[in-house]
Amino acid sequence: MSKQQLHVVKTVTAPEPVTAMPMRVSLTSHDGPFDVLDALFISLYTAGEHTASRSARIEPINQDATLLPAAATILREAKDDKRSSVLAAGEGWLLLFLRWEDGAHVSVTAVSDEVAEKALTEAIDGAKAEPTEDLANVTMGFWYVGEHGPRRRTREIAAPMWQDIRRNYTAPVGAAFDRLMSTTSDDLNGRLLLLHGPPGTGKTTALRAIAQSWRDWCEVDCVLDPERLFDNPSYLLQVALEENNDDKPWRLLLLEDCDELIRGEAKSSTGQALSRLLNLTDGLLGQGCQTLIGITTNENLARLHPAVTRPGRCLAQVEVGPLTHHEANAWLDGRAVAPSRGATLAELYALAEGASPVVAETPDEHASLYL
Repeated sequence: MSKQQLHVVKTVTAPEPVTAMPMRVSLTSHDGPFDVLDALFISLYTAGEHTASRSARIEPINQDATLLPAAATILREAKDDKRSSVLAAGEGWLLLFLRWEDGAHVSVTAVSDEVAEKALTEAIDGAKAEPTEDLANVTMGFWYVGEHGPRRRTREIAAPMWQDIRRNYTAPVGAAFDRLMSTTSDDLNGRLLLLHGPPGTGKTTALRAIAQSWRDWCEVDCVLDPERLFDNPSYLLQVALEENNDDKPWRLLLLEDCDELIRGEAKSSTGQALSRLLNLTDGLLGQGCQTLIGITTNENLARLHPAVTRPGRCLAQVEVGPLTHHEANAWLDGRAVAPSRGATLAELYALAEGASPVVAETPDEHASLYL
């Protein structure tokens, strides 16, 4: 198909009393069957014959769910290797769903709000899968910008109990995490959770333990492209305004390795990104959003932007460092001997497993190549 825009007339055919309405659709070579279904779905709503719209997001999804009311007539279908979409119609309504591996989005337009609500309720009845009963795992959402805009996928991830990993952290850090793990929604006195320190000290492991400890009142989402999140206002709004789980009124949004975003020169180097981050924590954007922001960084605290660390903004600010020599040897429990300087968590696991980096022999005895 040429990249030149084509103007074609399409008609949605649906059972009575839904009346077929002509609609002008603009297609380009970048459009495909999914885009056509989107256009056909809004035709009656655009023409004014349908005056109400309802939608719902289901995650995780029951794999046996049809996402269709009993009286639905399927008009169009589109599938690829990752998702499927169906346009269906019934008496006084049109329905479109987009389904992926572990979730779906269902939308209905109808001649009245009552008809739309009834069709949507029937379509999603029993569609949501039961929450996991495996206490070793938690459900975590992952945001990213895909081919068709911002997407959220969910996954079950291993989440350790805090008491099982407390020995991984030096005494002052463990005491700080003790208080953080026991935090409830009634204890919140800031929106920003900041973990900083060298690589390999267990910051991500601690975040998974937080997801486990807060599982009753807070769902956790991880943003895979945080630099795009704060550079793209529409992406930020969609993430910020995402409806929270009814059973978990709060949400923790995780941004890992955001050194460039929060270091001292961030205001000049990243433009409005830092301002948007701060606005989400306690500015106008954050008002009414029960969202916490968790950030990990390898930066030293002294190099972070003062606006990020100011009093009243941070719920917690924890420097996660290596274990001392004594703590490291206690952790190893005789399996190896820790360096006199102490060791990071990553180093301890390598020592315990007898692992060492693969080194290529070089003529220069001072030079080495790590794979």
